[in-house]
Amino acid sequence: METISENRCFGGTQGVYKHASTTCKCDMTFAVFLPAEAAHGPVPVLWFLSGLTCTHENAMTKAGAQNWAAEQGIALIFPDTSPRGDGVADDDAYDLGQGAGFYVNATQDPWAQHFQMWDYITGELPEVLGNNFALDMESQSIMGHSMGGHGALTMAMSLPGRFRSVSALAPICHPTASDWGRKQFNAYLGADEEAWKPHDATLLMRDKGFAGPMLIDTGTDDQFGDLLGTEHLATAIATRRQYAHIRLQDGYDHSYFFISTFMEDHVAFHAEALYQ
Repeated sequence: METISENRCFGGTQGVYKHASTTCKCDMTFAVFLPAEAAHGPVPVLWFLSGLTCTHENAMTKAGAQNWAAEQGIALIFPDTSPRGDGVADDDAYDLGQGAGFYVNATQDPWAQHFQMWDYITGELPEVLGNNFALDMESQSIMGHSMGGHGALTMAMSLPGRFRSVSALAPICHPTASDWGRKQFNAYLGADEEAWKPHDATLLMRDKGFAGPMLIDTGTDDQFGDLLGTEHLATAIATRRQYAHIRLQDGYDHSYFFISTFMEDHVAFHAEALYQ
């Protein structure tokens, strides 16, 4: 593992690191914020999965999460959103290819060689983190924005017992019924829509639910609201009687201004679960 940078931040350390991923078969970059408490022993972990076009850097620099994580004594993990590099398949569209991994394991060419983001986020990267940082990997929660909210919700529901809580900001809630999902699933997973279902939060809520607290914020002025499918997930949550908070935030859009406004709420929400 290579250290790209480390900076003092709210009494802790914000670092950026690179390693050769055996899962994605390319170099992968990620960021870790360690609060001051990590100098004395392992600390709880909160994952932040970012959205389309983002790298590890967007949330690291724009979300304002470190301040609140430092107050709670929680580490933050900011993975990249896809494999990258000259030999990695890409597309001219912003919503496919590099920057748009959708947190799935691709089975179709030309994506299958590198785009194994589900296994990377749920398998390889946690092992790298546990071996190199003072993290309590038995105390994890997960959150994400947009495409990353989709990833956070699907991982939380598909991996029972892994995450103590899950939250999302403007998540893609029903990708099998949205242009933000059908295009990418067809490209990455093929035309058989049965292969898409494990990566749809609404369908997973109908089938499995989540054994823990859930928080979702979406702005009423989100410019991508028709693509998110919030109402479908809300219906599935109500039908299942899942314990959850869904908040429609008046006047907010899809931007990092929205994310940073409600970041304190989300970190505090996860801290309550992580320290139970």
